[in-house]
Amino acid sequence: MNTLLNIETRNAVLLTMATLLEDEREAIININKKDLEAYTGDDISMFDRLKVNDAKVNEMIAAATHLASQEDPVGVERFSFKHDNGMQVYNKTASFGTVLIIYESRPDVTVEAAGIAFKSGNKILLKGGKESLQSNLKIVELWHKALKQHNTSTDWVEYLQFNRTETQAFLEKPTQRVDLIVPRGGERLIAFVKQHATCPVIISGRGNNFVYVSKEADLDIAIDIILNGKSKISACNAVDKVLIDKNLSNKEDFINKLITKLNEVKIQVLGDELVAKNHQIEQISSNEVWYEEFLDYKIVIGEIASNEDAISKINKYAGGHSAAIITKNDAEAKLFMENVDSAAVYHNASTRFTDGGQLGLGGELAISTDKLHQRGPIGLQHLVTNKWYVHGNGQIR
Repeated sequence: MNTLLNIETRNAVLLTMATLLEDEREAIININKKDLEAYTGDDISMFDRLKVNDAKVNEMIAAATHLASQEDPVGVERFSFKHDNGMQVYNKTASFGTVLIIYESRPDVTVEAAGIAFKSGNKILLKGGKESLQSNLKIVELWHKALKQHNTSTDWVEYLQFNRTETQAFLEKPTQRVDLIVPRGGERLIAFVKQHATCPVIISGRGNNFVYVSKEADLDIAIDIILNGKSKISACNAVDKVLIDKNLSNKEDFINKLITKLNEVKIQVLGDELVAKNHQIEQISSNEVWYEEFLDYKIVIGEIASNEDAISKINKYAGGHSAAIITKNDAEAKLFMENVDSAAVYHNASTRFTDGGQLGLGGELAISTDKLHQRGPIGLQHLVTNKWYVHGNGQIR
């Protein structure tokens, strides 16, 4: 059994990890090149997430350093109560125990997500994808170095080199205790984990995010936000669908301008029946396309009758991740934000901000599209459960 590490040790390990990442920067980037060369798939978003460059290493270092500076999320008092019989009752945050992170192609998860789980007092099991194996093993080696430097067992961070069959067997009958599973990846990975896991799973679901351009939109803002929403196609907070209010003045000019701007940055634009016909672009093959998360240089533009219709369309087709309304009318924005059933809703801002670091959490373990136990970016303060501490002196009921 791993006894909870005190906060000083957890912080010291994280700061040592930041130093080691800086010292081993070249080695990490060179090892990652081997993973990139070995990648034979044709998934451009996976390739994008697999790549480690100087900027990525900087992000990893910043994440470890920032985590070390944050308050301990474990043992925070959430509620207290003095019983009539004199017992003192407290409810405090507690670590889950062991967190298994199953992820694809992103070596930075080996630092950032593992770091959040470690700072929250958990033992970490990492199961990365085969495409990033060399990069992941190098980073885990640094975790072990950092742990040893502070006379702490390397068991706190363990890498599971399992194939798909072994992973399934482990999920169904874990050979060691697992308290929580966090899958980070595409819909197929998440479905696989949900199907086989025997303990709680945090579902970080699909993106498929929508922007609604209302009839009272500032059109320059609308264009900036839509283009920014497609600036990183591999992100789960990218925009895939744009709904344009049919009563927007200068609507046809606006759509033409938007199509031109998207084409300039190599985004393929598809339209619903009306937009495709009026603007000579390819029409979507069926309504099923509204459900799709693209993770590609692709976007759909459609017309919609009203704010209410936009809300119901988004609630039907979107992934429950992020949605934005572009409008100068605050009452219209309020109606949209209160009724769209997504983890993050935006008024005149880009969906690309749905990210733990951007929303003030310092980093994230995942972005949950579930409603239990936490929705949206899961930061340090959310990766805890709770526990009742009851102090008495012989009370019986």
